Amino acid sequence: MDWRMPAETDPHDRTWLAWPSSGYTLGDTPAAAEEARRVWGSVANAVAEFEPVTVVADPDHAAVAARYLSGDVEIRTAPLDDAWVRDTGPSFVIGTEPEGGQRLGAVTWTFNGWGAQDWASWDNDRLLGATIAEWAGAERVDSQLVNEGGAIHVDGEGTVLLTETVQLDPHRNPGIRHDDVEAELARTIGAATAIWLPRGLTRDSERFGTRGHVDLLATFPTPGAVLLHQQNDDAHPDSAISAQLAERLTGAADASGRALEIIELPAPQRLRDAEGFVDYSYVNHLVVNGGVIACGFDDPNDEAAAHILAEAYPGRTVRTIDARALFARGGGIHCITQQQPALPH
Repeated sequence: MDWRMPAETDPHDRTWLAWPSSGYTLGDTPAAAEEARRVWGSVANAVAEFEPVTVVADPDHAAVAARYLSGDVEIRTAPLDDAWVRDTGPSFVIGTEPEGGQRLGAVTWTFNGWGAQDWASWDNDRLLGATIAEWAGAERVDSQLVNEGGAIHVDGEGTVLLTETVQLDPHRNPGIRHDDVEAELARTIGAATAIWLPRGLTRDSERFGTRGHVDLLATFPTPGAVLLHQQNDDAHPDSAISAQLAERLTGAADASGRALEIIELPAPQRLRDAEGFVDYSYVNHLVVNGGVIACGFDDPNDEAAAHILAEAYPGRTVRTIDARALFARGGGIHCITQQQPALPH
């Protein structure tokens, strides 16, 4: 079976989320829990305006989830540690059989809490990919590679973006080499060309980060083009990182041999919060059927970012949701969602 991960812009059958139910994601006060539930619910309900949505909730929290979710959202139950389904769920692929038929597959990466971080737990979440694969009726494509869905972006035509600080992380895959990763990505998601970015954003590289997920950095709005996080303020350390990323992408070619068109997506003007430099990123959006669910930050650049996204995804409605409560917990809208592609007719 030849597996291929479709572009996020291809038609979806549905989007999956997981419901916050414990730990730092939910928070340790009633106000924090309310904030988490409202933002997760807002994202799920917004996506449900465009396509079917299934939310996985811990059995003890399913009734709570139902109070925040519209009647259009399906709820399923499974034990959970956390709520970042982009990373704990499967990456869906489509397989072509020798006789020409196609089937849905689900790559179940090995998950170890973003590199065995001391603040993470994953006894339940490491099993979630297989559970969702079964519910989706997908053939499992098991992988020994420690990886997360937020650590890869594909153009649907054989090109994958990734970062050297994630797949080559010694706490994830000790001793692994670039070619080992590329061979496994070719097997599981059909990646013929890997474009390695040197690192992630500053805050995402600190103690409570992922060590460099690409879905804060860059994505493909269409094959041959890349939306790139651009920090224009030299007072933020990500300014130098943006320059590094632009240099690497400028010299790269995709699986079809094309030089990449770089579309800058300027970062919000706000540089810091109570914890330090922010990693707010408009790149961390979700493309849905007929729409784009975008991150907002109550920032002067929100409107400009929405305009850039509308031009990058013509014909799609851009819906902006305040994502500051998500980023305060370590991620954004793309991080809490996982698309399931529709099989071609």
